[in-house]
Amino acid sequence: MEIMNNKYEAVIGLEVHAQMLTESKAFCSCSTKFGNDPNSNVCPVCLGMPGVLPVLNKKLVEFVILMGLATNCQIQKKCTFARKNYFYPDLPKGYQISQFDEPICTKGYIEIENEDGTTKKIGLTRIHMEEDAGKSIHDIAEDTLVDINRCGVPLIEIVSEPDIRSPKEAYLYLTQIKQIVTYLGICDGNMEEGSLRCDANVSVRLKGEKRFGTKTELKNMNSFRNVEKALHYEISRQIETLERGEPIVQETLLWDANKEIALPMRSKEEAHDYRYFPEPDLVPLYISDEWIKDLQKEIPELGTEKKKRFILEYGLPDYDADVLTVERGIAEYFEETCKSFRIKSKDAYKQASNWIMVDILRVLKENKISINQFKLRPNNLAMLIDLINDNTISGKIAKDVFEVIKDTNENPKSYIESKGLVQISDSNFIEECINKILNSNREQVNKYLSGKEQVFGFFVGQVMKEMKGKANPQIVNELLKTKLNELKNQL
Repeated sequence: MEIMNNKYEAVIGLEVHAQMLTESKAFCSCSTKFGNDPNSNVCPVCLGMPGVLPVLNKKLVEFVILMGLATNCQIQKKCTFARKNYFYPDLPKGYQISQFDEPICTKGYIEIENEDGTTKKIGLTRIHMEEDAGKSIHDIAEDTLVDINRCGVPLIEIVSEPDIRSPKEAYLYLTQIKQIVTYLGICDGNMEEGSLRCDANVSVRLKGEKRFGTKTELKNMNSFRNVEKALHYEISRQIETLERGEPIVQETLLWDANKEIALPMRSKEEAHDYRYFPEPDLVPLYISDEWIKDLQKEIPELGTEKKKRFILEYGLPDYDADVLTVERGIAEYFEETCKSFRIKSKDAYKQASNWIMVDILRVLKENKISINQFKLRPNNLAMLIDLINDNTISGKIAKDVFEVIKDTNENPKSYIESKGLVQISDSNFIEECINKILNSNREQVNKYLSGKEQVFGFFVGQVMKEMKGKANPQIVNELLKTKLNELKNQL
């Protein structure tokens, strides 16, 4: 389906749940560790036993305040909790503790950068705290299984204003949220494990129209790309429906990633009426100015600011700075590498960027590991690049050395010396090798002399092969050009 941008515009609002990286749950001391045996991280509080009382996790409050400050929100000095009532098998209490009319963070915004370099602010209606529900599992047995481990795991819900106008903007907005929560260290941002989840409200209207159209809600999207695809599908579907003269039905839709279609889950008439009412077991939460000021000091340099600084301080292209700052760990690895150079220069910084973007990110992807699990430390990557720049080794040998030391973190200089890989820069020795190659390949020499200069690369390759990759490439190129010019002049 294609979106008819010339006539209609989309109006999109996103609700993002981020699971907090606290050690214990929102209102009890149970572990939040993912992957434990089903129904092992439970206690009478998460199971909703009669007479139990919740106790608010202070770290959850600090995390949501950090998120509020990082997204330009107003931090409310007083906020309250509410019960969000609904029945579902994986919700043993029959309600979730959440926030309703007095959330902790309001009126913020997140700034996104479009591909053309323009920026746009996406407003935030609110960010509030709540606890997660459990998990119903339908696909490993004939009956539905229920795992209560996730019940009570602390969440924040980030609710945007309906300011998003395209699936691409939605993707950029979600990317920014993930970057912010991971830089703050409050969420790992893993959508596949459910620690970052997104629901979308979407409607369409004629361009220039001020009133909103009838909206639908999209659920069950487990990646940013799936959010983007689902929005494309639903916007196109709504436009086609309107073009046929039919009304949009307000309903909740589930995204099927395999078929790439959205299927109805429930209509407006079947939608939940949560019937919020004040949580009687939790008193209002009061937040002091001193607490906010203390937390403000803990906010690190975020990705957007870091990207700008990388461009100015290290002379990186916009693309490099963007890739290197997506994850805080990658950005820190790059900076540690730059600090470890023996001779610092913008050329060296660009080399570090290239090694990280091409070689290291490849290794991380192939091995499904994070930068923190990558064995080769920044100081040794810097040393490897230094050894290229001082002509100790060639770039080709450096690639071979990297493939060994990436798994051992061995000192590259020691490894190179122990294996006899030091680059040969002796002009006389290289010239002897060049003469040997030219004498052995008279046919290619004649082709070069007749004007087919692309054969030059063949000679370079043969010399490097003969010298087992140890020859200084710059000297090889210079001596080859001199020798071939001499042969030309003899014609």
